[in-house]
Amino acid sequence: MEIYLLRHGDAEESLRIPDEERSLTAEGRRKLGAVLLRARAAGAGASLILASPLRRAVETAELAAGILGTRAPLVKTSALLPGAAPAKVWDEIHVHRDEGQLLLAGHEPLLGQAIAYLLGAPSAQVDMKKGSLARVDLDQFGPAPRGVLRWLLPPQLAP
Repeated sequence: MEIYLLRHGDAEESLRIPDEERSLTAEGRRKLGAVLLRARAAGAGASLILASPLRRAVETAELAAGILGTRAPLVKTSALLPGAAPAKVWDEIHVHRDEGQLLLAGHEPLLGQAIAYLLGAPSAQVDMKKGSLARVDLDQFGPAPRGVLRWLLPPQLAP
């Protein structure tokens, strides 16, 4: 299974509106678009998309579906909320283990922690800047993940 972990793009400031309602900014969409175009060229896709229920993550997931050219269903899950535990992300992935390509749209620090957890190195530090996309491959689903990091694309490396 190919697992794509996508951090939401730049969002509106939280001083004016509740955190869960913050939307992506135009600049956030632009940077995400560049990352997703590069990922599409590398063969990224999704047979299922999981997203945090927060607006900026859902918008990120919808943008990803459009640019990657997938009609994959989008499922909102609390396992991708900012304060969730990496083990909950693993549990959610495990539920969908029959998918070929899974895209997860969420937040930091959870996504960096989830990447480390999926690699079997939970104490590793992975910095997911806003708009970053990582690919982790899993060949088997035992009690603990043992994935392989294929790549990590921060927005500053996208054209």
